[in-house]
Amino acid sequence: MKKIIMVKDLTFVYDAGSDENSKKIVLDGLNIDIDEGKFIAIIGHNGSGKSTLAKHFNALLIPTEGDVYVNGMNTKDASHLWDIRQTAGMVFQNPDNQLVATIVEEDVAFGPENLGIDPKEIRERVDFALNAVDMYKYREFAPHMLSGGQKQRIAIAGVIAMKPQCIILDEPTAMLDPKGRKEVINTIQKLNRENGITIILITHYMEEAVLADRVIVMDNGKIALDGTPKDVFKEVKILKDLGLDVPQVTELAYKLKQDGIDIPTEILTVDEMVRFICQYK
Repeated sequence: MKKIIMVKDLTFVYDAGSDENSKKIVLDGLNIDIDEGKFIAIIGHNGSGKSTLAKHFNALLIPTEGDVYVNGMNTKDASHLWDIRQTAGMVFQNPDNQLVATIVEEDVAFGPENLGIDPKEIRERVDFALNAVDMYKYREFAPHMLSGGQKQRIAIAGVIAMKPQCIILDEPTAMLDPKGRKEVINTIQKLNRENGITIILITHYMEEAVLADRVIVMDNGKIALDGTPKDVFKEVKILKDLGLDVPQVTELAYKLKQDGIDIPTEILTVDEMVRFICQYK
């Protein structure tokens, strides 16, 4: 399978000044390959390095040591900067910081217009992007009239209009209510499943991470765990020691196991728990 992103011996040092004590290693010798078309979740406590890692995927940050390749392009090569950012689009936490126009469809068209794309193709891209996030009927609305979840979906549409192969989302639901979070996550899953777009989701919500094909757990600039959701979340003690939560039903299964009940520890959803209880004798 094609690797859309390859991280080789990545180290990033934050330098706040000339004093040696002002330097902090944020990422420490990471090696990660991400397959095209996959849904990847990256989790970790505050300061673990997950957002810093995400910004390397889009060349917003450049490695202090090592290399990051996006679709075969080294992010250190400035001549590939725009190609990298078209390949791997980025969506941030606050949608209000990403909306630049007073009309929804004009906002989505902003990126392609700046690339000098033909107006007919821009129209096609805008319509496709808005339909992809189920926001076409709001195309003539003012963004400030929309809910938080709707604004974030417009921000995602603006990235889709650039025709990326990969979308990196840095805690896109952190400022949203439960309804808005559900809208955005449903949109992300649809883009991955129906359009084959690689998704890299940075999140604090374990219920979002369980939906991914693969979960990467960061701790102090290194990878603590890496595997399928079932493989990662069954490590309840390790995750708790790292200051992370696990899905509620997974923690319940873990506690029942400790009490002597023969229950799988990789249960992730309520439906899986219900099926186990119905079959338990």
